[in-house]
Amino acid sequence: MSTFTLEIVTPERKVYAEDVNMVIVKGTEGELGILANHVPMVTPLRISSITIKKDRTEEIIAVSGGFVEVRKDKVVILAESAELPHAIDEARAQAAKKRAEQRLGGKADEYDFRRAELALQRAMNRLAVKQRG
Repeated sequence: MSTFTLEIVTPERKVYAEDVNMVIVKGTEGELGILANHVPMVTPLRISSITIKKDRTEEIIAVSGGFVEVRKDKVVILAESAELPHAIDEARAQAAKKRAEQRLGGKADEYDFRRAELALQRAMNRLAVKQRG
């Protein structure tokens, strides 16, 4: 099976850089499976997990939004944050989830509600990736 280079980059560091067979991302318009020689494109990402298929193995990485740029022989994911399963602090993610749920249950203006909603999505994504990884 053909391979391409996948790079996942955050403002702080390069999280991932390897040759892979396939990457599955969740864009704002839905799920997208990318193979070698995919048509070039750029699309925004949702808060979700990224599935990476390499040889006969599968890796999961939690990302909190950003963009994916697909080139002929390379895919670059520019993410606000990205975490491998072993790097996720489950207790911290649970605490963030609980805080966000409390904020959503209280009185808040629209801006605070949206921030709490996004915080809850990030925490739940991190917990799901930790569980799968």
